[in-house]
Amino acid sequence: MHPAATQPLSLKQVLVCGAMIVTLSMGIRHGFGLWLQPITQEQGWSRQAFSFAIAVQNLSWGVIGVFAGMLADKLGAFRVLVAGAVLYALGLLGMAFSPTPLLFALTAGVLIGAAQAGTTYAVIYGVIGRQISPEKRSWAMGVAAAAGSFGQFLMVPVEGQLIARLGAHTSLVVLAAMVLMIVPLAFGLREPRHDSVAVRRHQTIGQAIREAFGYPSFMLLTAGYFVCGFQVVFIGVHMPSYLRDRGLSPEVASYALALIGLFNVFGTYVAGSLGARLAKRKLLAAIYITRAVAITLFLVVPISPLTVYVFAAVMGFLWLSTVPLTSGIVAQIFGVAHLSMLGGIVFFSHQVGSFLGVWLGGYLYDRTGSYDIVWYIAIALGVFAALINLPVKESAIARPAAQPA
Repeated sequence: MHPAATQPLSLKQVLVCGAMIVTLSMGIRHGFGLWLQPITQEQGWSRQAFSFAIAVQNLSWGVIGVFAGMLADKLGAFRVLVAGAVLYALGLLGMAFSPTPLLFALTAGVLIGAAQAGTTYAVIYGVIGRQISPEKRSWAMGVAAAAGSFGQFLMVPVEGQLIARLGAHTSLVVLAAMVLMIVPLAFGLREPRHDSVAVRRHQTIGQAIREAFGYPSFMLLTAGYFVCGFQVVFIGVHMPSYLRDRGLSPEVASYALALIGLFNVFGTYVAGSLGARLAKRKLLAAIYITRAVAITLFLVVPISPLTVYVFAAVMGFLWLSTVPLTSGIVAQIFGVAHLSMLGGIVFFSHQVGSFLGVWLGGYLYDRTGSYDIVWYIAIALGVFAALINLPVKESAIARPAAQPA
């Protein structure tokens, strides 16, 4: 066991190591939709079986993310990141060699979900919140989110080529080896021991949770994040199959997912930068209503590679732009002492939405032969999320006195 660092972490070190970790973790997961048809066709499984495993993955990520955030707040991010990397590699190997839908759900679902809880935004943003000054925090969170988007842009075409050249199983083994690169990067996020304990003496975990759940704006943010998860995971997992069903080539789907990642680099960076100057709640409302409009137009116009690429670019700009804004509001309201945990709680709602989005996509497709109903639900939810984000209060919560731990 390596002792915690004694020197403060620099802005550059936090951003470089955090961004590379998110690039690997998020980049790999964004390509999982590319395995839907190869695995289901080879194994003779339904699309619902694959969708259920990915749905379990998102739910596992959400549930375990709360506890991963608690551990990261208490012990520092380093240990959580290392454990997450090992679980990720084991989950990818299980995804490659699972002979039954149940085992596939346990590995691609539970294991990888737990791994993502320990290697993505809640843990990384906790380090950013504790190590970077408030005036630069929103921007830094945007940079980290943009890194995840770059990971999608970089990794989805790579994963597509790996599948084409090596096959579905061997390509997953290669990814399992790649994800272990998170371990050396985690050494760059070992926080100074005095920093990792000093910020949380005013509240216990229980006090922080009760305060958050008793604050209406926290609940509104949590409900809005549900919609984000529903939309992006449904599109990310099922759009490749939707496009193939409409007669477009697999390359169109790969390029579309890559475009989502490319434009998300700009969208998340812009969102983080604007969040430092403008009301984050209004930016969130604008993002959700624009998503609803974009999906509506995508369904209305005749489908072609061009319309797919335009839709992918627009959705990409909006894809993870909610992440730095939502996390930034949580930090503004409650401070950074329990940021990873509270971010994990909000993200749990996101993952419940993800579970429903990906599972309903497979379930309703198997029942109706179409994704249309889920597209319509995504539009309605976008309008709902825009409306409930507007009344959110972003100012720091009023605490009459420090609560003894």
